[in-house]
Amino acid sequence: MHPSVITHLRCPVCRESLSPAERALRCARGHSFDIARQGYVDLTAGRAAHTGDTPEMVAARESLLAAGHFEPLAAAIAEEAAGPGLVVEVGAGTAHYLARYVRRNGNVGLAIDTSKAALRRAARADERIGAVRADIWQGLPIADGAATAILDVFAPRSGPEFARVLRPDGRLIVATPGEGHLAELVDALGLIRVDPAKRERLHKSLNPALVLAAARRIRTALALTRADAHALVGMGPSAWHTDPAAIARALEAMPEPIAATLDVDLTVWQLPRPNV
Repeated sequence: MHPSVITHLRCPVCRESLSPAERALRCARGHSFDIARQGYVDLTAGRAAHTGDTPEMVAARESLLAAGHFEPLAAAIAEEAAGPGLVVEVGAGTAHYLARYVRRNGNVGLAIDTSKAALRRAARADERIGAVRADIWQGLPIADGAATAILDVFAPRSGPEFARVLRPDGRLIVATPGEGHLAELVDALGLIRVDPAKRERLHKSLNPALVLAAARRIRTALALTRADAHALVGMGPSAWHTDPAAIARALEAMPEPIAATLDVDLTVWQLPRPNV
């Protein structure tokens, strides 16, 4: 793990700084956390609320993202440069968006997820990226004010925890599905629909700890193969609620290319400015 990433990590038990040891990270009080053979370290201290995406979901995500269909979103996120320093992606999955960000802007990165299958891939995404298993609801094992930017792409959010981790001039970059996101597949396959109150819930989850600084919409037409469409279903929340065999039969009846719409709201948040 990159030394510039380790310096920002904190022990999940006592909040002391962590230092590299023999295939482990260790704090001054003797708490030790093994670095897995695949390169990530588990800093949940046994407190993770869930295990995250399955290996099948992670493989589907990797396949879909590698095909380039979400490239407009990845490019837009990378354009939100926030200056040098640590960039954290929460719910990072394979660290696709984080890797794109650090390559464009020269940062070091920290991929946070609860899925071990995802972290195995995230740890190999870029030599400047460290991968850590942690649960945002249990608190991130990161020093106060450490991050120049936090990326949250279709992931859980905690306004107070993000505010704690951000530098005073840092920014949180959030991607949430718009009302038309993948609407064609949702209608044809009976997938989970976007909550019409999602925008209001986003603001409620972040404000007043953070304030909205900018907003834009990423919208583009997609032309998918059946394999791409199947991966889209398999990588998201619908994977927990659909029958893969039924989805495969439905897709087989659809002519290629399969039309869908990428529709994402990209918002940028900052810490409130102190009154002068």
